[in-house]
Amino acid sequence: MRILALARDVPGTSPEAFAPHLDAEALRAWELHQAGLLREIHFRASRRDAVLLLECADEAEARDALASLPLVREGLITFEVIPLVPYDGFARLFR
Repeated sequence: MRILALARDVPGTSPEAFAPHLDAEALRAWELHQAGLLREIHFRASRRDAVLLLECADEAEARDALASLPLVREGLITFEVIPLVPYDGFARLFR
């Protein structure tokens, strides 16, 4: 199942709080990528919030993977988790 995950900073966190955890965050993201769970990671063009595309068995597995990120564990970011399903709109063209 594809899962879109939109990161948001926890209100009240300072930019300085992130710095000690950024190397560990990148390493954990790499590990999730190598495990096949994290398919893509981007930043939004308008701000430095991360946008992740995960491939997981279900939403629970995605939430577990995201919870393993250091910035989540440290309470600095949260994720909006959006399960995706295939677009079926093209079927209307071929009825």
